[in-house]
Amino acid sequence: MKKIVVYPGSFDPVTYGHIDIIKRALKISDKVVVAVAHNTEKEPLFDVAERVGLLKRALKGIKGVEVDDFACLVVDYVRKKKAHVVIRGLRMISDFEYEFQMALTNRKLAASVETIFMMPSEQYSYLSSKLIKEAASLGADLKGFVPRFVEKKIKEKLGV
Repeated sequence: MKKIVVYPGSFDPVTYGHIDIIKRALKISDKVVVAVAHNTEKEPLFDVAERVGLLKRALKGIKGVEVDDFACLVVDYVRKKKAHVVIRGLRMISDFEYEFQMALTNRKLAASVETIFMMPSEQYSYLSSKLIKEAASLGADLKGFVPRFVEKKIKEKLGV
């Protein structure tokens, strides 16, 4: 039986921090389903199809990864994928309160689904998609944060 984990998020855009978490998750599972959320509360720079496309390109050649999107409760999506584990990345202690609340809520909704918190490498611990977009809007070089093709797409979208 394959150990499948689901790594949900907005991935707007995918960063090296996300890719690092995916590679770490592959060390404890056979398959990582990277699931792009249809989050209507956030105002993403990229639409769902664009985010899925950027992730597929960024993860090309990494075996054991599937990129998908979902528009339901995370726990329902996890069960649909025949998984039992949600992977969540924690960058800083400030992430913990929100992530902990979400994990407990998910546990209440589906006791069979566990949440595993993973920390990225130190070099990515401060990265956030929001910070990346802000820096890009001011013309920053993003080569240490995102793949070059992602940087190009961000700057195209922002008109920089």
